[in-house]
Amino acid sequence: MPRRWLARHPRWAFHFTPTSASWLNAVEGFFAKLTRRRLKRGVFRSLVDLQVAINRFLAETNSTPKPFVWTADPKRVLAAFKRWKEALESIHKQSRKSAFKRSLRR
Repeated sequence: MPRRWLARHPRWAFHFTPTSASWLNAVEGFFAKLTRRRLKRGVFRSLVDLQVAINRFLAETNSTPKPFVWTADPKRVLAAFKRWKEALESIHKQSRKSAFKRSLRR
């Protein structure tokens, strides 16, 4: 079902984000803060107005930087990445086998 919908809507794409990509949480938090504090109820009459608002937010945020402190254990992160990679490779192998079998049936 999702594949048919995506075929009818070529401008949409889904991207798999592994649960071990916790660094994305910081990125998502940054964009949520930008949206809440600068964009949500803003009125932008042009692309330049929007860019000015974003650049002002960046300047204000960078004037008082707060470093991101990584608290995850590197060994656990690497182990999770290894599991993710193995799972992805397994799915890829199954997909290639299925495609090969379908090509033989034709």
